[in-house]
Amino acid sequence: MSDMPLYEGPVMEIKDVVTLFSDSAKVRIRLEAPTQFEFENGDREFPDGVYIEFFEKDGTKSSTLRADRGEKNAKENLYKAEGNVVVISLLDGDELNTEELYWTPIKEEIFTDKFVTIRSEGEIHTGEGMTARQDFSSYSITKPTGTLTIDDPQ
Repeated sequence: MSDMPLYEGPVMEIKDVVTLFSDSAKVRIRLEAPTQFEFENGDREFPDGVYIEFFEKDGTKSSTLRADRGEKNAKENLYKAEGNVVVISLLDGDELNTEELYWTPIKEEIFTDKFVTIRSEGEIHTGEGMTARQDFSSYSITKPTGTLTIDDPQ
């Protein structure tokens, strides 16, 4: 019996997950996923994609995040989004595209050390690494590599 490997897989599988995070009885975050695996240590995986909506204190939806996969490290309270990650600011229309992004709910920040493309009104910014507020109202590219001005923004 001692030679049997210890099971380390999920202890729970949930389909069509909708999780609401609130503060002072107001929804601040809405997370949706087709599948959620929960592990004994509290970690979670979203293997079939994840979609998150962020709300301002007044209830206004401020930004969205979509990715092919996601996971939550329970010990660090750190979320990771992977694959075709898109963040859209609903406040000004800016759009972030990258392959990997982290979100810290406590700091209300998103960040990555991967290549990013940010489309804002009339410009496209590229670079390696980025830190931003979770509502994407402000951001900083760690190592900018270029800015392209567009005559006809789309």
